[in-house]
Amino acid sequence: MDVDNQPLAGDSLWRNLQAVTMRGGGYAVIAEAALVIRNGQIAWIGPEAELPSVEVDETRDFGGHWLTPGLVDCHTHLVFGGDRIREFEQRLEGISYSEIARQGGGIASSVRETRKADFDTLLASAKARARLLLREGVTTLEIKSGYGLDLDNERKMLKVARAIGEQLPVTVQATCLAAHTLPPEYKERDDYIESVCESILPTLAAEGLVDAVDGFCEGIAFSVNQIRRVFDTARRLSLPVKLHAEQFSRLGGCQLAAEFGALSADHVEYADVTDARAMARSGTAAVLLPGAFLTLHETQMPPIEAFREQGVCMALASDLNPGTSPVLSLRLIMNLACTLFRLTPEEALAGVTLNAAKALGIAASHGSLEVGKAADAVVWDISEPAELSYWLGGQLAVQVFKAGREVTV
Repeated sequence: MDVDNQPLAGDSLWRNLQAVTMRGGGYAVIAEAALVIRNGQIAWIGPEAELPSVEVDETRDFGGHWLTPGLVDCHTHLVFGGDRIREFEQRLEGISYSEIARQGGGIASSVRETRKADFDTLLASAKARARLLLREGVTTLEIKSGYGLDLDNERKMLKVARAIGEQLPVTVQATCLAAHTLPPEYKERDDYIESVCESILPTLAAEGLVDAVDGFCEGIAFSVNQIRRVFDTARRLSLPVKLHAEQFSRLGGCQLAAEFGALSADHVEYADVTDARAMARSGTAAVLLPGAFLTLHETQMPPIEAFREQGVCMALASDLNPGTSPVLSLRLIMNLACTLFRLTPEEALAGVTLNAAKALGIAASHGSLEVGKAADAVVWDISEPAELSYWLGGQLAVQVFKAGREVTV
């Protein structure tokens, strides 16, 4: 028998859908679409009129609803102890983020609370936040450490991140952000960076807890040369890198990220066209974080037009953290990216699907509805894709699927 004429076998047939595939980074809509799901992956997708003969265990009729890839939140600080509500009040009273940090607040405050919290406490609070993202369609999360700042507490945070991926239906990428700020027991930044490079990173990488390495390159954090040492260590450990860069000033972080072929440079409000050119050459994504921009009352816009002109991949993320971006909605981020940064709704959706997957280095398996990729998808009660960026809040997700299975959280 001709193999091409055999029925296409699969676990499930999805039909009667308007599929926003995001293939190539645009909507790439397939009207009246059908998908065949096999072993958690997309085995076939196309117009239902072109569907080959199939043998499946079940057929799902979605009543003409819209389908997108599962959303990808590519920059979060989901695991932390305590909160920073008082700092929110201080900023409203006119005290700057930098001044709060100098007073012992900011990241240092979260470090104190995270160190005090045990594993179970951190896991319970982080899972509650992750569930809120899941209900809205987030099926892939990046989770950073960086509130531990010593071996034991960075390990604790990364183990919590791994546990979230094991206990909830979400893909978790764990990033070591030990180079986040100077811990209280150190006086010299170079001494702490030596500890990160000689002890913390190699140990945690050997334990299988690290998927990528991040750093904070800023006047209140670490210099380009200090982060270079961290990146050199990551390279020796065969770990990809990313960077908090050019958030409050232009120190050269984007150039450093490009030099190392970083997955992404994040924040990037003070980046310029030369940074955009370097990032385009290296394939480094720009992760835009409008939640922090809004919360901190920033006015310096990321160079969106330069990124467009140079062909830099633009991703979006919640930057979920207790201090500068207490955001629990990736759809809110889509709206903010449109209203504050003037992205189009199509760019915004790409920013939380395919481009976000690129920023995590997993675009081969996630971020769009294509054959061979994970069957991570969201069914929406909308009239057109732009509606996902239009509404401020509201429950638009009807069903969420992870690897072809409906998510219940």
